[in-house]
Amino acid sequence: MTTAPEASPQTASADMGRFERFLSLWVALAIVAGVLLGQLAPIVPRTLSRFEVAQVSIPVALLIWAMIFPMMAQIDFAAVLGVRRQPKGLFITTAVNWLIKPFTMFAIAWLFLMVVFRPWIPEALAQQYLAGAILLGAAPCTAMVFVWSTLTRGDAAYTLVQVSLNDLIMLFAFAPIVVFLLGVSNIRVPWDTVALSVVLYIVIPLTAGVVTRRALIARRGVEWYDHVFMKRIGPITPIGLIITLVLLFAFQGEVILEAPLHIALIAVPLIVQTFLIFFLAYGWAKFWKVPHCVAAPGAMIGASNFFELAVAAAIALFGLQSGAALATVVGVLVEVPVMLALVRIANATRDRFPAA
Repeated sequence: MTTAPEASPQTASADMGRFERFLSLWVALAIVAGVLLGQLAPIVPRTLSRFEVAQVSIPVALLIWAMIFPMMAQIDFAAVLGVRRQPKGLFITTAVNWLIKPFTMFAIAWLFLMVVFRPWIPEALAQQYLAGAILLGAAPCTAMVFVWSTLTRGDAAYTLVQVSLNDLIMLFAFAPIVVFLLGVSNIRVPWDTVALSVVLYIVIPLTAGVVTRRALIARRGVEWYDHVFMKRIGPITPIGLIITLVLLFAFQGEVILEAPLHIALIAVPLIVQTFLIFFLAYGWAKFWKVPHCVAAPGAMIGASNFFELAVAAAIALFGLQSGAALATVVGVLVEVPVMLALVRIANATRDRFPAA
């Protein structure tokens, strides 16, 4: 198995783009801009809320497609055949992501939001926050994993295999898991609404990405596709994300101004869950003697979240002004600093794993 070349801190920092390095800052600025927009120009969110079809906001749907499409366009499902090289790593990632993570997220979020923080969060609002946490837990990371893989000197090809299989499973597992856990939480969501979210925010962009990838590679070659086309469309994701968050917080302004403490309280179970899942997958990989270049990115996939999908599903299921949507955005806010801490831990413990 090939490994990524040795990377200095300066090289790693350069590999992680400016947007990714300062994601929490951009999200914080989006919060401020959104709240100000909602307070100073309330006609904007009111006008946009009129453009809805079957409870789906058309402007927000377009922005979310813009966020997700570049990620889906870089997935090469043919790479799944590479699983034969390290089946243990793929088994650990898949088991943690789909058999453990959604349920530990539910348990931890329920404990904190419904029990520990009960004096500070009204029960109805705590249930909405719990719904947002469930959506995050059922959506393991896709795009940002490539950043974490680079920073931990992971095997880029194998990371692609892990992400590709993850997306395939997500097509079929996301909706049933979400419906089941929301039902356990006494949060009733019709199946057709969840199915619509899966079609809108997974099936459509994934199909568009696969078709685009195959067509352009056939015409221009893989080198042009990876190094020209993907670089051109790459900025679409951060632009779409920030505009979506501004609109989201334009609707959430009153909640944030009235209860800013809720942001910190929502963050607690999300942070606990992130560390738990990382160390579970990372420790399992160490026990099975999986090489570090496979173990570190694999643990990162479960620890981080496909927050673009979670935000989209929360908006489609519960609305822009819901506590569920707010909870998914808090996930965006805390993800980068927490994941960078885990990157440091992974790099500091590299010598405890077998060489590739």
